[in-house]
Amino acid sequence: MTLWAIVPVKPLRRGKSRLAGTLSEDERTNLNRSLLQNTLKTLSELKEVEEVLVISRDPHALTIARNYGARTVREDGQPELNTALKRATVVAQVYATGAILILPADLPLITAEDVRALIERAGEPPTVVIAPDRHGTGTNALLISPSGLIEYDFGENSFQRHCQRAREAGARLKVVNLPSLGLDLDLPEDLELVRQFELPAIP
Repeated sequence: MTLWAIVPVKPLRRGKSRLAGTLSEDERTNLNRSLLQNTLKTLSELKEVEEVLVISRDPHALTIARNYGARTVREDGQPELNTALKRATVVAQVYATGAILILPADLPLITAEDVRALIERAGEPPTVVIAPDRHGTGTNALLISPSGLIEYDFGENSFQRHCQRAREAGARLKVVNLPSLGLDLDLPEDLELVRQFELPAIP
């Protein structure tokens, strides 16, 4: 299975706006940069991932991505996430990729072992593997094989929608619950949970 990982990245200075009451703008920028670097480093350790593609409208984020050997797609304006992911997928399909892994850059506990475990669950296509967030409502990782099998439907309560799309497509649906993939850093309460692990990247 030829697999590309797509990492969507918001502008580093604007991401994590819901942490504004807890962290300053500079602290949020540094946090977003550290999270992106950690995600790219983790993906670079996985031989199962042939290419990493970062899509963002932030030139600094794209420079960081290229420093880690990732391919990049520059977005103009303020594209909607699902539209941006579809565009990135088309780029990957040009290179005849067989499967796509969507992985956000805000999973502070991510490990290569857990991402590998998710990939290994895929098996033969058609299949959709989903790692929900810790609340069981959002989608924190989404593997689709073959690429383009289902439409992206990220947003509030996306987990159930992605499950439904997988069923409608006749795919084998597999749900992977892993702590490191379930905790996305979005709210102050998430920040407190991550601080318990004493990660150096967390202010």
